[in-house]
Amino acid sequence: MRERTARSADVIVIGGGAAGLMAAITAARGGRQVVVLDHNAEVGRKILISGGGRCNFTNLDIRPECYLSQNRRFPYSALSRYKPADFLELLKKHHIPWHEKKLGQLFCDNSARDIVTMLLAECAQAHVRVMTDVKVTSVRRSDQFSVETSAGNFSARAVVLATGGLSVPKTGATGFAYDIARQFGLSVIQPTPGLVPLVFGAESDRWVHTLAGISLPVRVSCGKRVFEEALLFTHRGLSGPALLQISSYWQPGEAIRIDLLPGQNFEQLLGDIKKAKGKMRGPAALSRWLPQRLAHEMAGQYAPDRPLVEWSDKAVRHIAQSCHRMDVHPTGTEGFAKAEVTLGGIDTRSLSSRTMQAEKVPGLYVIGEAADVTGWLGGYNFHWAWASGHAAGMALAEEG
Repeated sequence: MRERTARSADVIVIGGGAAGLMAAITAARGGRQVVVLDHNAEVGRKILISGGGRCNFTNLDIRPECYLSQNRRFPYSALSRYKPADFLELLKKHHIPWHEKKLGQLFCDNSARDIVTMLLAECAQAHVRVMTDVKVTSVRRSDQFSVETSAGNFSARAVVLATGGLSVPKTGATGFAYDIARQFGLSVIQPTPGLVPLVFGAESDRWVHTLAGISLPVRVSCGKRVFEEALLFTHRGLSGPALLQISSYWQPGEAIRIDLLPGQNFEQLLGDIKKAKGKMRGPAALSRWLPQRLAHEMAGQYAPDRPLVEWSDKAVRHIAQSCHRMDVHPTGTEGFAKAEVTLGGIDTRSLSSRTMQAEKVPGLYVIGEAADVTGWLGGYNFHWAWASGHAAGMALAEEG
């Protein structure tokens, strides 16, 4: 049985994920005595499962515009002071090989465990105490913070909330940070699933389900936001990088527009086949550019059932426009269980963008996914964890 005792530290970090460990390391390097508490059996569980087990740890193209927040300028300060090159220096120090996959996305060559091992090594070097299997039951504040846990009571001058959001509940995700924030008078932007597959229930879009397994490069848009990556049809609806990206901007009731042939003039391509006066029918013609099952579906919905040479110019234009401007109407998402991240969270308008400290609660810091900052797919959210954790850690170190 774990001994229940009272302990004191300068800083208690609640949550041993990417943001929490970075904050702990940075603060401890500055001379602070730091304890990390995590309710899981090991730290960094979300790191370990990310990127197919190789962890997409950052992106070469980190820009504030790639982040969503009710307070749009909030990420600027932290991101400007901790850049991808800074994290790459840490990997270099620990001899961790990495590679760029696409679109600036950086992955470990070997395993995501390399990242966790590196962070724990840095914790050990900086004398951070990391405790796992510890459940925090309450956080109170008078002259100092009192943190009650399953391992006893702790006191500290500062507490860092780094417990993340509600996405990927199998990693132990909870709404703990939101509860503590509300307790101290901080507002919380309603959390919703982000970077999440979308589902379709309307009769008009049920054909989407019949194409499960098909993937192709597309351009998707919702409002003014556009992404050009791969789309995947699933048994429930749509997924794939392009769809996950646009899902963070989609609102219930809105349509999503899909261009199945981005960068091509499909009307001209079909017109050339028509001019050749062959007997090719719609499905065969469309399957030159689209996966066969998708070609048959699009031809069945939008094309005349006769040889292409017999199509009118209007019919050619109609099928071309349908492929370039296909509107679908999601009825919902697959929820937090399938979401990569959480949209919303602790309102950043109550936090300092330089330090991550709550303006009206001295000593209380909010970092990573717990805050209302959500990045694009492709390493942006991990980089926010590093940058926000570093910002809080630097502020704690400077307190002296």
